[in-house]
Amino acid sequence: MKKELLKVYSPNEVEDKWYSYWEENNLFHAEVDHAKEPYTIVIPPPNITGSLTMGHILNNTLQDIFIRWKKMQGYNACWVPGTDHASIATETKVTQALKEKGIDKKKIGREEFLKHCQEWKELYGGMILKQLRKLGVACDWERLRFTMDDDYYRLVIEAFVQLYEKGQIYRGLRMVNWDPQSQSAISDEEVIYQEVNGKLWYFKYPIKESDEFIVVATTRPETMLGDTGVAVNPEDERYKHLIGKKIVLPLVGREIPIFADEYVDKEFGTGCVKVTPAHDPNDFEMSKRHKLQVVNILNPDATLNSNAPGEFVGLDRFEARKKVARRLEEEGFLVKIEDYKTNIGYSERGKVPIEPYLSEQWFMKMDELVKPAIKSVEEGEVKFHPDRWTKVYFHWMNNIRDWCISRQLWWGHRIPVWYCVGDDACFLECKKPIVAVDPPEKCPHCGSKNLRQDEDVLDTWASSWLWAHGVFKTEEERKYFYPTDLLITGPDIIFFWVARMIIAGHEFMNEIPFKDVYFTSIIRDDKGRKMSKSLGNSPDPLEVIDQYGADALRFTVIYLAPLGQDVLFSVDKCEIGRNFANKIWNAGRFLLMNRENISLNENLLHSHLDLADKWILSRLNATIQNLNDALDQFKINDASKQIYNFIWSDYCDWYIEFIKNRINSETNDEIKSAILTRAIRVYENILKLLHPIMPYITEEIWQALADRQEGESIMISTFPAADHSLIKPFVDGEMDFLQNIITSVRNIRGEMNVPPSKTCDVVIKTENRKFEEIIKNYSQYISRLARVENISVGKDVVKPKHSSSAVMRGVEIFVPLEGLIDIEVERERLKKEAERLQRLLDGVNKKLSNESFTSRAPKEVIEKEKEKQHNFSTSLEKIKHSLKLLD
Repeated sequence: MKKELLKVYSPNEVEDKWYSYWEENNLFHAEVDHAKEPYTIVIPPPNITGSLTMGHILNNTLQDIFIRWKKMQGYNACWVPGTDHASIATETKVTQALKEKGIDKKKIGREEFLKHCQEWKELYGGMILKQLRKLGVACDWERLRFTMDDDYYRLVIEAFVQLYEKGQIYRGLRMVNWDPQSQSAISDEEVIYQEVNGKLWYFKYPIKESDEFIVVATTRPETMLGDTGVAVNPEDERYKHLIGKKIVLPLVGREIPIFADEYVDKEFGTGCVKVTPAHDPNDFEMSKRHKLQVVNILNPDATLNSNAPGEFVGLDRFEARKKVARRLEEEGFLVKIEDYKTNIGYSERGKVPIEPYLSEQWFMKMDELVKPAIKSVEEGEVKFHPDRWTKVYFHWMNNIRDWCISRQLWWGHRIPVWYCVGDDACFLECKKPIVAVDPPEKCPHCGSKNLRQDEDVLDTWASSWLWAHGVFKTEEERKYFYPTDLLITGPDIIFFWVARMIIAGHEFMNEIPFKDVYFTSIIRDDKGRKMSKSLGNSPDPLEVIDQYGADALRFTVIYLAPLGQDVLFSVDKCEIGRNFANKIWNAGRFLLMNRENISLNENLLHSHLDLADKWILSRLNATIQNLNDALDQFKINDASKQIYNFIWSDYCDWYIEFIKNRINSETNDEIKSAILTRAIRVYENILKLLHPIMPYITEEIWQALADRQEGESIMISTFPAADHSLIKPFVDGEMDFLQNIITSVRNIRGEMNVPPSKTCDVVIKTENRKFEEIIKNYSQYISRLARVENISVGKDVVKPKHSSSAVMRGVEIFVPLEGLIDIEVERERLKKEAERLQRLLDGVNKKLSNESFTSRAPKEVIEKEKEKQHNFSTSLEKIKHSLKLLD
């Protein structure tokens, strides 16, 4: 059955159709098949609170490219999708949604709240996965996982118990990063530091039974209410006589000691440090060394608690800061206030300043766990792309601290620890926590059934670190699909997730979790700013897909994304992808329209070859080799440029034009059949090469090239392999020479304003016999593609009068202009154009030589003016050159 392509490519009519076809024919699914080598990717599970961003577009396009490429190479390709429960983010969303309905989370209790979380997850949790389908991702949706699926939940709990029993998990009182918004501890990696303009207050602390005082400085005056000491350096002569004396803490009246500690830098500030053990990690360490009292003045929501004087209780920390500073000034203790720039830690999720907060938490010892993970990267078992991220990885791993794995939340994997709260007759052992995978029925020591489970849940990353093996449900699947082959993720979670998955792989599977890690670029706007909703520079990918098509967006983001460099993206750049899709489509339409009148014959595939045929076969096979090499080396951007240049320039701009002229002028049906059969077979290979990047348009055209059976798809066809016998550098050289001749003549015609309807003569002077032979043998290509009537070539030819010329590889090319153009009219036109360009150039030069302009104008404005200057100058030189030719 003859098939044809619509005149204009319409992505909206094509994309949904083929995604449904792939799903209906089960083309994304993989089962254990020992006859095939597996190739596995696990998706970085997006949060169930998430919606599609440009970062997701880049990340998932890259994953899809590798899955489709490997599937076409014959691998049993398996891409496991899923979502993350995202403790803090989800709990925040649900709490806010309930609040808007007048429901208080704490009043309804844990179990009822978790029901709301589950309902919210069912309603909104899969939204991002539905959105990803629009992108065309070949995920194995039958394997869809969630980090709180029953079996996955159990795996997380088993991991906790296993590590606890090995002595790797413990509970301790530590200084943690506290997020007052979520009222939970967060990890160091979840704290984002921002430089802010603040104040530095200097206060006098009076020494007991003395007229002396000590001056301390702080950026957080409210914390002085929790001070329990003042530290000085033991070598500081200014304060040696005060060591051991007491201070009467202003506003509080508490007596606190002055003590010596080497931590204090005597050259910094006043040399005296107020010590607030409950609210500063360094102060806490000093308190342990000097047995200081620890006074916590903050509630979990960062309001002041009853340990503060009554007038401050209940105040928000920032209100308390103002009031403490004002009261100290009223009491005569304020010395001075200075402007001060400081780095403040903000909660990545809560977006509020964190508090150093003394809290009892669960921790994981990391010093031994990291050793195999460090070794596997050192020895190249796990490779990072780009490699520079290995230094970042090693720096973090070699300086790792114990991991605070507990969170004061309800939504998540509840810590599998129970406490006996039985009778007064409980044994001493009952004070020990009961750690078990399944809830214990009674206390193993006293038999009491009155048990209380720990209220906290695990850090989200303490579940997703098992993702690489945890997504597989059976031992058989784990042995077959694990370790996975490739992880594609952002460098911002190298510590959160990548490093911890490598640790978990060694600990629980005795094997690395993946062989390669590809770190994606950061997508920024065209001004270099990170995309964000607040800046209004973050486009909705679904709207971009609706406007340009998924293939155009996919191609554009990888075309703009060199390995390890940021992507400067704007929506209008999707014209790159859309124009490319249209180019491919139009080539397909040309071939299919000619197929209606010319029969194809596979037996003629290698018959009646001329230079253009040998050249396109050489370029095709070189491109296949280069493309495979680029993908093997994770140079996706290079791969996109290889295929783009081959399709756009070699095949469409040159080869199609060559065969168009041959088909139109050829009278022999067999030769016509050979030409078209060959062109279509090359084109079919092009579609296969491009399919991993642009799956929709390639499927649509591939289906139209031949009668296909139901279930057939380009995505399960064989990816082309290079035939090195067809790669012929000398053929490429001859064609390159011929193309340069044609381009030179075309450029002359354009510069000299020769009407397209007129043919011209060309005189070519060369002493190279090989060049002369190529020109004579393929003069028909020059004639047809450059609109040339007569060609004279040789070493003795003479430059015609009033001719325009070009020099290329020692060959002089002349185009006589008499009879082609009215020389006087053209001379006058060129003079006027030269005058216009000179005026424009003078204006730009004047502006750029004006110091007032260059010192005040934004950098991008100056760059635009310099670009104008260059363009005007270049155009003017060309015009002057053309005028000389007419003299």
